[in-house]
Amino acid sequence: MAWQELILGGQKSGKTRRAEQAARDWLDAAPGRSATYLATGQALDDEMRARIARHQVDRAARVPGMQTVEAPLQLAQALQAHSSPRTLVVVDCLTMWLTNWMMPMEAAASSTSAEPSPDWGAQRSRLLQVLAHCPGPVVLVGNEIGLGVIPMGREVRAFVDALGVLNQDVAAACSRVTLMAAGLPLQLK
Repeated sequence: MAWQELILGGQKSGKTRRAEQAARDWLDAAPGRSATYLATGQALDDEMRARIARHQVDRAARVPGMQTVEAPLQLAQALQAHSSPRTLVVVDCLTMWLTNWMMPMEAAASSTSAEPSPDWGAQRSRLLQVLAHCPGPVVLVGNEIGLGVIPMGREVRAFVDALGVLNQDVAAACSRVTLMAAGLPLQLK
């Protein structure tokens, strides 16, 4: 079975750069290898469009030749479609993927529920199932946001709880888990 690594950390902790370095190392290790980046962010406002554009330019400079595939909701299906023994897949990031399911921008004004979409549980289960059977290496990036005080709003508490459970489940499925802080890795598993 191929290896999987979960890279957790706070915002701007160096998570994505570490994942990109894993992709570069993979590509450099043997000819005929490829790398695919599964992007979960959505360009729904001007700031996010600019952020995504900047990330695309930076990623192309750091890991030339890495293919980018947008997978804001159907992450398990994209992972299954792109994983192969000669392809390393980077998933960036689990936190945005969960946000897309729990807090969809188009439904934000009309929703009063703090609970994840009923489809979220099936999507989470499917991701874990696919991850367990990936024929190639996978590097997943996610935020660790549960280190602070308990949030005041029920929607935010539900999100923090759901992300904590997702991180635990993915960490259990991965052969490696790394926590990033200030650009420095701490191997947890």
